[in-house]
Amino acid sequence: MKKLIGSKGFYKMVLAICIPIVIQNGFTNLASLLDNIMIGQLGTLSMSGVSITNQLLQVFNVTIFGAMSGPGIFMAQFYGKKNKEGVENCFRIKLVIGIIIALLAIFLFYTFGQQLISLYLNDNPQDSLKTLNYGMNYLKIMLVGLIPFVITQVYSSSLRETGNTILPMSASVVAVIVNFCINYILIFGHFGFPQLGVSGAAIGTVVSRVIEMSINIIGGSRNLYLKDAIKMKKVPFDTTKEMLKRGLPLLCNEILWSISIALISQSYSTRGLVAVAAINITTTVTNFFMIVCYAMGNSISIVVGQQLGAGEIERAKDYDLKMVFMNFIMCFTLAVVLFNVSIYIPQIYNTSVEVKNLATSLLKVAACMLPVISIYYSSYFTLRAGGKTFLTFLFDSGYTFVFTFTTALLLTRLTSLPILIIYILVQCVDIPKATLGLILVRKGIWVNNIVNEL
Repeated sequence: MKKLIGSKGFYKMVLAICIPIVIQNGFTNLASLLDNIMIGQLGTLSMSGVSITNQLLQVFNVTIFGAMSGPGIFMAQFYGKKNKEGVENCFRIKLVIGIIIALLAIFLFYTFGQQLISLYLNDNPQDSLKTLNYGMNYLKIMLVGLIPFVITQVYSSSLRETGNTILPMSASVVAVIVNFCINYILIFGHFGFPQLGVSGAAIGTVVSRVIEMSINIIGGSRNLYLKDAIKMKKVPFDTTKEMLKRGLPLLCNEILWSISIALISQSYSTRGLVAVAAINITTTVTNFFMIVCYAMGNSISIVVGQQLGAGEIERAKDYDLKMVFMNFIMCFTLAVVLFNVSIYIPQIYNTSVEVKNLATSLLKVAACMLPVISIYYSSYFTLRAGGKTFLTFLFDSGYTFVFTFTTALLLTRLTSLPILIIYILVQCVDIPKATLGLILVRKGIWVNNIVNEL
């Protein structure tokens, strides 16, 4: 067994992977936050319409992340094994699955978008109709950006899994800058352009996605492991079968998880548009503060997966425990910051005092949950790195649907509790999940090399 890397070298290696992902996710979530704030200046109804639509689109986004995850496990391990053909086959499977999902999503959203948005509308008919119109105007334009989003995810995830975290980060930064500039011009009608409101926000997002896709494609064409992957050669049946076997639970996991989150939000919406607006602010801001948590999770998947693929089992276990602890400490620090700034952030929005006060309280609860979230995120990515996909499915979306969503459903339908109390109780359901995750990680049942036989 090779000697484990020293602590200084380990942290340097992890940060070299994690920091570009943090920057990439940071800029992406900053764009969402700025979009949210700018649209929020138009009023509560427009903000609610866009937030509901984004909640639905998030189901698609997370489904794509799930579609990338299965082949991604293999790609990280193939790369650790220095198997170029294996990496190329993973890329091709990612691309085909992603395009199929995007075409299906475009059809479903175009056909049933109005009915889906209406599920979140429970206030007076006039406000609901306006909110629905805002949401549909936004959705129709956003559908154009689904294919570019898929291609971007195929390339950016593949570049990260083959050791290049800088280029996806750079592409994301450029896209965010473009998105912000177009949004500023078109949402409010600056520099002689018409004021397009929510439609302007959607146009900015679509254009930025096309630019981000183009940069990633150029970078992929120069990558040793990916430059020939775009040639759609036949993937060996055994490889395809094994990836589908491992990847299908992850795909189902992300679909069920995202649907569960959408259903939880729908449950909250039964408390009215004030709750919808406050939850929207809370979710957007919390996502921004969670970028480190998500980046560390991705880093665990990449670093641990590469070590497992190289056969360095003890090193993989050592790295994993250190990274779980790093994630917890960083998220605890961010939680303290979020708790202290929670009173100021909602004041930026052009909405009612009631919404602002509720959002402040919800943000404080979300801040307290950040360290807990870091633990089960780390556990999820650890299980995924070792190819334990069915266990990952049960641990993540299975738990969320059976326990978290059911709790939200019962509390909103069977009680008259205020939204703040319901939100606190629903969040607390994730504490046992984090505890279970730690137990699974410590037991080491995730340790598995899945590419030796391929």
